[in-house]
Amino acid sequence: MSSIIKVNTVQDQDGNNIINENADVITVGAAGDTVAVAGNIVKTNAVQAADAGNLISQSGTTITLGASGDTINVASGATLVGGGIEWQSSIVTAATITVESGKGYWINTTSNTCTITLPGSASAGDQLIFVDYARTWGTNKIIIDSNGLNYQGEDDTNNVEYSTNGQVINIVYSGATKGWIPLDDDDVSLAPVAPPTQKAIFGFGTIYSSGVKQSVTNLVNSSGVVASDTSGVGSARAKLSALGYGGDKGIFAYGQDGSSTPHTNLVSNLGVVSADITSVGTNKNGGSGVTIGGDIGVFAFGSNPISNLVSNTGVIASDTTGVGTARQGLAAVEYGGDKGVFAFGEASGSTLVNTRNLVSNTGVIATDASGAGTVRYGVAGCSYGSSGTAIIAFGYVPAGSSNLSNLVSNTGVVASDTSGVGTARTFSAASRYGGDKGLFAFGAQVPATTNISNLVNNSGVVATDTTGVGTARYELAACGFSSNA
Repeated sequence: MSSIIKVNTVQDQDGNNIINENADVITVGAAGDTVAVAGNIVKTNAVQAADAGNLISQSGTTITLGASGDTINVASGATLVGGGIEWQSSIVTAATITVESGKGYWINTTSNTCTITLPGSASAGDQLIFVDYARTWGTNKIIIDSNGLNYQGEDDTNNVEYSTNGQVINIVYSGATKGWIPLDDDDVSLAPVAPPTQKAIFGFGTIYSSGVKQSVTNLVNSSGVVASDTSGVGSARAKLSALGYGGDKGIFAYGQDGSSTPHTNLVSNLGVVSADITSVGTNKNGGSGVTIGGDIGVFAFGSNPISNLVSNTGVIASDTTGVGTARQGLAAVEYGGDKGVFAFGEASGSTLVNTRNLVSNTGVIATDASGAGTVRYGVAGCSYGSSGTAIIAFGYVPAGSSNLSNLVSNTGVVASDTSGVGTARTFSAASRYGGDKGLFAFGAQVPATTNISNLVNNSGVVATDTTGVGTARYELAACGFSSNA
């Protein structure tokens, strides 16, 4: 037989409430008391604050801390175990992915690069982690698009690229000023770099039949379509060089115009060519130029082995004592994302060579190295793809004009000849376009000049001839410009 004791309040001997009921509210203890449950279990679906807001609640198997709009703090010195990052079970193999804050992603680039778009909005403390799942980022990198927010203080006109096998990228949002900051990225030197140029410009050159030098230019859009002539600006000349600088601009420099005065012409990120600027340094004919370090460049070789650095504002520095064999009609291409190589050419005594000279990302030119491929001059080249590779093609071999090509690895190694595609010719020009592709155009088919072009895909495959546009000419130059398609 059971009994029932009915009471509204239980007090201690001092008259302090131990248990009190007021309507439907039962209060254990009084203000200032400590209520202890010794070795027992308290069962409830919700723990609430005095204002009835949930502190802890459960619905099915889901447990929620706090309520909408609440801030949950972890006390200083405390460690939260098992919380924070929500790791995704699926492996990312796609070429693009848009990610969410608070999550960890396994990125597998075995088959392709991966562009990761960060959230369009973020709060301080938001965190993301990316892991090289298959240790293939060194072959196919990841590209982080900060999607309107800053990354290490740089705005989203810059992309962030990581290309080291086995990397782990752990980033936290710090606020609007600096944006996303890596807690751990294993290779901070790779943080923000300018996106690749999307458009190109071909300029100047000579008409073979008449020997008349030109100052016309031809723009190339992000799809590789060559436009008709743009009226010339600057001194008509040939055997000049060109390179990209500042991430989205270009420069034509030096060349043969009947004077010993070196001239340069800057190219804006809209493709507008400036009037002549009297250049610094010794004039050089038949040399070449290459972009290095992401936004600077170097002109070298030609009629002398002297080199000249180009700043990220397009300023040409004074002469640097030459290294390597002086030669004309050589090519220069960017490799490894930030370095360059000069290769092939005609040395003194009409000697054709396949010599190469590597260039560091600060513009230091190495001594001659043994080359690969058929010796020739009047070649052209450009980078392609997303892994730091390049291609050198066409040119004059001892038997006449050729359409041979040689791929350049992301370590600067020039490969043996690839069977030719397209019309054999010499002294054409080439440039990267569309972010990851290349284009060869113009050149001489002795005794005439041509305006045909050949596209290069992002795997380095040269396409057949495309019907030409613009004034047929050779001994011209080309470079990329604009980071916008």
